[in-house]
Amino acid sequence: MGTTIIAFTAVILYGAGTLLQVLRIRSGNQRAGWLAQFTGVLAIAAHLSFALSFMVLEDGVNLSVLVAGTTIAALLAALVLILSLRYPLQPLLLIAYPIALLSILGKITFYTGPRIIDDSNLGVLLHVSLAITAFSLLALAAIQAVLLYLQHHHLKAHHSGFLVRALPPLETMEALLFGLIHTGVAILTLAIISGAIFVQDLFSQQLAHKTVFTLLAWLVFAALILGHQIRGWRGAVASRWTLAGCILLTLGYFGSRLVIDVIL
Repeated sequence: MGTTIIAFTAVILYGAGTLLQVLRIRSGNQRAGWLAQFTGVLAIAAHLSFALSFMVLEDGVNLSVLVAGTTIAALLAALVLILSLRYPLQPLLLIAYPIALLSILGKITFYTGPRIIDDSNLGVLLHVSLAITAFSLLALAAIQAVLLYLQHHHLKAHHSGFLVRALPPLETMEALLFGLIHTGVAILTLAIISGAIFVQDLFSQQLAHKTVFTLLAWLVFAALILGHQIRGWRGAVASRWTLAGCILLTLGYFGSRLVIDVIL
Protein backbone atom coordinates (compact mmCIF):
# COMPACT_ATOMS: atom_id res chain seq x y z
CA MET A 1 0.00 0.00 0.00
CA GLY A 2 2.81 2.39 0.89
CA THR A 3 4.61 1.89 -2.42
CA THR A 4 1.35 2.48 -4.31
CA ILE A 5 0.86 5.83 -2.56
CA ILE A 6 4.45 6.81 -3.35
CA ALA A 7 3.98 5.75 -6.98
CA PHE A 8 0.82 7.79 -7.51
CA THR A 9 2.40 10.76 -5.72
CA ALA A 10 5.24 10.64 -8.25
CA VAL A 11 2.75 10.29 -11.13
CA ILE A 12 0.78 13.34 -9.98
CA LEU A 13 3.96 15.38 -9.49
CA TYR A 14 5.30 14.42 -12.93
CA GLY A 15 1.94 15.37 -14.46
CA ALA A 16 1.96 18.72 -12.68
CA GLY A 17 5.57 19.34 -13.71
CA THR A 18 4.71 18.62 -17.34
CA LEU A 19 1.76 21.05 -17.30
CA LEU A 20 3.88 23.73 -15.63
CA GLN A 21 6.56 23.28 -18.27
CA VAL A 22 3.97 23.67 -21.04
CA LEU A 23 2.77 26.87 -19.34
CA ARG A 24 6.34 28.13 -19.08
CA ILE A 25 7.04 27.59 -22.79
CA ARG A 26 3.72 28.99 -24.01
CA SER A 27 3.62 32.09 -21.81
CA GLY A 28 7.29 32.62 -20.98
CA ASN A 29 6.37 32.52 -17.28
CA GLN A 30 9.69 31.95 -15.50
CA ARG A 31 7.96 31.17 -12.22
CA ALA A 32 6.18 28.26 -13.90
CA GLY A 33 9.59 27.02 -15.09
CA TRP A 34 11.03 27.10 -11.57
CA LEU A 35 7.96 25.32 -10.23
CA ALA A 36 8.31 22.68 -12.95
CA GLN A 37 11.87 22.02 -11.80
CA PHE A 38 10.96 21.99 -8.10
CA THR A 39 8.03 19.66 -8.76
CA GLY A 40 10.42 17.45 -10.72
CA VAL A 41 12.79 17.18 -7.76
CA LEU A 42 9.95 15.93 -5.56
CA ALA A 43 8.69 13.57 -8.29
CA ILE A 44 12.14 12.06 -8.89
CA ALA A 45 12.69 11.57 -5.14
CA ALA A 46 9.37 9.70 -4.88
CA HIS A 47 10.11 7.79 -8.09
CA LEU A 48 13.53 6.60 -6.90
CA SER A 49 12.04 5.57 -3.55
CA PHE A 50 9.41 3.55 -5.44
CA ALA A 51 11.96 1.95 -7.78
CA LEU A 52 14.44 1.07 -5.03
CA SER A 53 11.71 -0.59 -2.96
CA PHE A 54 11.44 -3.18 -5.75
CA MET A 55 15.12 -3.27 -6.68
CA VAL A 56 16.83 -3.69 -3.30
CA LEU A 57 15.57 -6.92 -1.72
CA GLU A 58 16.76 -9.00 1.22
CA ASP A 59 18.18 -11.73 -1.01
CA GLY A 60 19.85 -9.43 -3.54
CA VAL A 61 19.20 -6.86 -6.26
CA ASN A 62 16.14 -7.30 -8.49
CA LEU A 63 16.77 -6.36 -12.12
CA SER A 64 13.55 -7.48 -13.79
CA VAL A 65 12.80 -5.58 -16.98
CA LEU A 66 10.16 -3.27 -15.48
CA VAL A 67 12.18 -2.52 -12.34
CA ALA A 68 15.26 -1.70 -14.42
CA GLY A 69 13.13 0.31 -16.84
CA THR A 70 11.52 2.52 -14.21
CA THR A 71 14.89 3.04 -12.50
CA ILE A 72 16.44 4.14 -15.80
CA ALA A 73 13.47 6.47 -16.42
CA ALA A 74 14.00 8.08 -13.00
CA LEU A 75 17.71 8.56 -13.72
CA LEU A 76 16.86 9.99 -17.14
CA ALA A 77 14.51 12.55 -15.58
CA ALA A 78 17.16 13.40 -12.99
CA LEU A 79 19.82 13.92 -15.68
CA VAL A 80 17.55 16.22 -17.69
CA LEU A 81 16.63 18.19 -14.58
CA ILE A 82 20.26 18.62 -13.50
CA LEU A 83 21.34 19.68 -17.00
CA SER A 84 18.43 22.13 -17.23
CA LEU A 85 19.84 23.99 -14.23
CA ARG A 86 22.98 24.81 -16.23
CA TYR A 87 21.83 24.76 -19.85
CA PRO A 88 18.61 26.09 -21.46
CA LEU A 89 17.18 22.60 -21.79
CA GLN A 90 13.90 22.81 -19.91
CA PRO A 91 11.93 21.76 -23.04
CA LEU A 92 13.44 18.27 -22.63
CA LEU A 93 11.45 17.95 -19.41
CA LEU A 94 8.35 17.66 -21.62
CA ILE A 95 9.74 14.31 -22.76
CA ALA A 96 11.54 13.10 -19.63
CA TYR A 97 8.65 13.63 -17.20
CA PRO A 98 6.03 11.71 -19.26
CA ILE A 99 8.49 8.84 -19.87
CA ALA A 100 9.09 8.58 -16.13
CA LEU A 101 5.35 8.77 -15.45
CA LEU A 102 4.58 5.98 -17.94
CA SER A 103 7.36 3.79 -16.53
CA ILE A 104 5.73 3.95 -13.08
CA LEU A 105 2.31 3.12 -14.49
CA GLY A 106 3.87 0.23 -16.41
CA LYS A 107 5.42 -1.18 -13.24
CA ILE A 108 2.09 -0.90 -11.41
CA THR A 109 0.05 -2.38 -14.25
CA PHE A 110 2.22 -5.35 -15.26
CA TYR A 111 3.84 -8.00 -13.10
CA THR A 112 7.23 -9.53 -13.78
CA GLY A 113 8.96 -12.07 -11.60
CA PRO A 114 12.14 -10.89 -9.89
CA ARG A 115 15.54 -11.43 -11.49
CA ILE A 116 17.84 -11.50 -8.50
CA ILE A 117 21.55 -10.70 -8.57
CA ASP A 118 23.54 -11.69 -5.50
CA ASP A 119 24.51 -8.41 -3.84
CA SER A 120 27.70 -9.99 -2.49
CA ASN A 121 29.07 -10.12 -6.07
CA LEU A 122 30.45 -6.59 -6.16
CA GLY A 123 31.98 -6.99 -9.61
CA VAL A 124 28.65 -7.84 -11.22
CA LEU A 125 26.94 -5.00 -9.33
CA LEU A 126 29.61 -2.62 -10.64
CA HIS A 127 28.95 -3.86 -14.17
CA VAL A 128 25.19 -3.41 -13.76
CA SER A 129 25.56 0.08 -12.27
CA LEU A 130 27.81 1.18 -15.14
CA ALA A 131 25.45 -0.33 -17.72
CA ILE A 132 22.38 1.43 -16.28
CA THR A 133 24.24 4.76 -16.09
CA ALA A 134 25.50 4.42 -19.66
CA PHE A 135 22.04 3.51 -20.94
CA SER A 136 20.49 6.52 -19.16
CA LEU A 137 23.02 8.91 -20.72
CA LEU A 138 22.68 7.44 -24.21
CA ALA A 139 18.88 7.38 -23.96
CA LEU A 140 19.04 11.08 -23.12
CA ALA A 141 21.33 11.52 -26.14
CA ALA A 142 18.67 9.81 -28.28
CA ILE A 143 16.01 12.27 -27.06
CA GLN A 144 18.41 15.10 -27.78
CA ALA A 145 19.04 13.63 -31.25
CA VAL A 146 15.31 13.61 -32.06
CA LEU A 147 14.94 17.25 -31.00
CA LEU A 148 18.11 18.19 -32.92
CA TYR A 149 16.79 16.49 -36.06
CA LEU A 150 13.45 18.30 -35.81
CA GLN A 151 15.16 21.61 -35.06
CA HIS A 152 17.52 21.15 -38.03
CA HIS A 153 14.56 20.31 -40.30
CA HIS A 154 12.58 23.37 -39.18
CA LEU A 155 15.54 25.72 -39.65
CA LYS A 156 16.32 24.26 -43.06
CA ALA A 157 12.70 24.85 -44.09
CA HIS A 158 12.89 28.42 -42.67
CA HIS A 159 10.02 27.57 -40.35
CA SER A 160 10.31 29.45 -37.05
CA GLY A 161 7.76 27.43 -35.12
CA PHE A 162 7.18 26.47 -31.50
CA LEU A 163 10.10 24.01 -31.43
CA VAL A 164 12.68 26.44 -32.79
CA ARG A 165 11.61 29.14 -30.34
CA ALA A 166 11.63 26.80 -27.34
CA LEU A 167 15.01 25.15 -27.89
CA PRO A 168 18.49 26.69 -27.49
CA PRO A 169 20.62 27.44 -30.58
CA LEU A 170 21.58 24.55 -32.88
CA GLU A 171 25.26 24.78 -31.90
CA THR A 172 24.36 24.38 -28.21
CA MET A 173 22.14 21.39 -28.97
CA GLU A 174 24.90 19.69 -30.99
CA ALA A 175 27.55 20.38 -28.35
CA LEU A 176 25.35 18.85 -25.65
CA LEU A 177 24.52 15.85 -27.86
CA PHE A 178 28.16 14.96 -28.39
CA GLY A 179 28.96 15.65 -24.74
CA LEU A 180 26.33 13.09 -23.75
CA ILE A 181 27.58 10.62 -26.35
CA HIS A 182 31.22 10.91 -25.29
CA THR A 183 30.34 10.46 -21.62
CA GLY A 184 27.88 7.65 -22.32
CA VAL A 185 30.29 5.74 -24.55
CA ALA A 186 33.10 6.10 -22.01
CA ILE A 187 30.89 4.59 -19.28
CA LEU A 188 29.55 1.95 -21.70
CA THR A 189 33.16 0.96 -22.44
CA LEU A 190 33.79 0.50 -18.72
CA ALA A 191 30.57 -1.54 -18.48
CA ILE A 192 31.71 -3.83 -21.30
CA ILE A 193 35.16 -4.27 -19.75
CA SER A 194 33.72 -4.98 -16.29
CA GLY A 195 31.27 -7.44 -17.85
CA ALA A 196 34.10 -9.28 -19.57
CA ILE A 197 35.94 -9.52 -16.24
CA PHE A 198 33.15 -10.26 -13.77
CA VAL A 199 30.26 -11.82 -15.73
CA GLN A 200 30.64 -15.48 -16.61
CA ASP A 201 29.61 -16.84 -20.02
CA LEU A 202 28.87 -13.53 -21.74
CA PHE A 203 28.16 -15.44 -24.95
CA SER A 204 25.95 -18.09 -23.37
CA GLN A 205 22.49 -18.60 -24.85
CA GLN A 206 20.91 -16.38 -22.18
CA LEU A 207 23.32 -13.46 -22.58
CA ALA A 208 24.51 -13.75 -26.20
CA HIS A 209 21.92 -11.38 -27.71
CA LYS A 210 22.60 -8.76 -25.04
CA THR A 211 26.35 -8.96 -25.57
CA VAL A 212 26.12 -8.82 -29.37
CA PHE A 213 23.67 -5.90 -29.49
CA THR A 214 25.69 -3.98 -26.88
CA LEU A 215 28.90 -4.42 -28.88
CA LEU A 216 27.11 -3.37 -32.08
CA ALA A 217 25.77 -0.28 -30.31
CA TRP A 218 29.27 0.56 -29.07
CA LEU A 219 30.62 0.27 -32.63
CA VAL A 220 27.88 2.57 -33.96
CA PHE A 221 28.58 5.23 -31.32
CA ALA A 222 32.35 4.89 -31.84
CA ALA A 223 31.86 5.34 -35.60
CA LEU A 224 29.74 8.43 -34.94
CA ILE A 225 32.43 9.96 -32.73
CA LEU A 226 35.09 9.30 -35.37
CA GLY A 227 32.83 10.58 -38.13
CA HIS A 228 32.18 13.77 -36.18
CA GLN A 229 35.88 14.37 -35.56
CA ILE A 230 37.19 13.36 -38.99
CA ARG A 231 34.36 14.14 -41.40
CA GLY A 232 32.41 16.70 -39.41
CA TRP A 233 29.20 14.68 -39.07
CA ARG A 234 26.50 16.75 -37.42
CA GLY A 235 22.84 17.66 -37.65
CA ALA A 236 20.58 15.03 -39.22
CA VAL A 237 23.45 12.58 -39.84
CA ALA A 238 24.52 12.64 -36.19
CA SER A 239 20.89 12.25 -35.10
CA ARG A 240 20.38 9.14 -37.25
CA TRP A 241 23.54 7.45 -35.98
CA THR A 242 22.64 8.29 -32.38
CA LEU A 243 19.17 6.80 -32.75
CA ALA A 244 20.57 3.69 -34.44
CA GLY A 245 23.01 3.13 -31.57
CA CYS A 246 20.34 3.65 -28.92
CA ILE A 247 17.92 1.27 -30.68
CA LEU A 248 20.59 -1.44 -30.72
CA LEU A 249 21.34 -0.85 -27.05
CA THR A 250 17.63 -0.99 -26.19
CA LEU A 251 17.19 -4.23 -28.13
CA GLY A 252 20.16 -5.71 -26.30
CA TYR A 253 18.87 -4.91 -22.85
CA PHE A 254 15.09 -4.93 -23.15
CA GLY A 255 14.34 -6.93 -26.32
CA SER A 256 14.04 -10.56 -25.31
CA ARG A 257 13.59 -9.72 -21.62
CA LEU A 258 10.45 -7.72 -22.41
CA VAL A 259 8.97 -10.66 -24.30
CA ILE A 260 9.93 -13.20 -21.62
CA ASP A 261 9.12 -11.12 -18.52
CA VAL A 262 6.00 -9.23 -19.62
CA ILE A 263 4.33 -10.79 -22.68
CA LEU A 264 4.95 -14.42 -21.77
